[in-house]
Amino acid sequence: KHGVALPEQTLAALKGDCDGALFGAVSSPSHKVAGYSSPIVGLRKKMDLYANVRPVISGAAATASGERRAIDMLIIRENTECLYIKEEELHEGADGKYAIAKRRISEYASRRAGEMAFAMALQRDRMRQQVAASERTWKGRPKVTIVHKSNVLSVTDGLWRETVRGVYAANAEYSQGVDIEEQLVDSMVYRMFREPEAFDVVVAPNMYGDIISDGAAALVGSLGLVPSANVGDNFVVGEPVHGSAPDIAGKNIANPIAAIRSAAMLLERTGYASAALAIYRAVDKVLDAGQTKTPDLGGKSTTSDVTEA
Repeated sequence: KHGVALPEQTLAALKGDCDGALFGAVSSPSHKVAGYSSPIVGLRKKMDLYANVRPVISGAAATASGERRAIDMLIIRENTECLYIKEEELHEGADGKYAIAKRRISEYASRRAGEMAFAMALQRDRMRQQVAASERTWKGRPKVTIVHKSNVLSVTDGLWRETVRGVYAANAEYSQGVDIEEQLVDSMVYRMFREPEAFDVVVAPNMYGDIISDGAAALVGSLGLVPSANVGDNFVVGEPVHGSAPDIAGKNIANPIAAIRSAAMLLERTGYASAALAIYRAVDKVLDAGQTKTPDLGGKSTTSDVTEA
């Protein structure tokens, strides 16, 4: 209709009339298409949505050992830089072609991601206080895990690590109310699948966060369960982690839980924490009962069945 995936009219409406939005499931082409640009990437840049926030929640997550464990983890992925600035070069050398990709890590972006991580650790703790202790999955103090690979990438990841730790040290509320730890990205993946219950809030540069958060979906059984929010200081876009599924379009069997949880995240970030908590608990109740499941979870329920439950 407009010739672009993200029309200026859409951006104008979001900026002028809204505090947040819910983004539907879409898939970008896997090959180069002239003139096409991902709408969600465009939204993140033009609305300054600098953090991608992904909760990974399950009462019975499947670990690498085969044990089932309850987890309540939040992954915060810096959303604007790292290798995803997409500055790549292809060269011809004496031994053939070689490619170079530039990686950007800035104090500014790292500081904002760190602020988001510590603030959300405290916010999650406040929401937990509204629930009986026996019903809480995470029972300890708020904790933030900083993911990096500064033992190899000492300049870029070193700057990331130092900046996020600096946010913690400079704010008494964070340093007194939140525990902090570090994890190398490769051991983070290992530990996440061995003992996911050990993590509360995880903060990572863009590419590490992308990989960790998609991998974490395997812990809860399906991408159809995992929500996210693209968050800035003045706007938030709820976004189910999964893409589109044209092969099941119109069959009423898609899992709606990621979209429902994404809507709850939108409410939470726009000041309606109690309403968000009610939605989270309603979804958890349906999942814990295990009676209403779409085919991706091994059930036979429809999208409508899950929504009504």
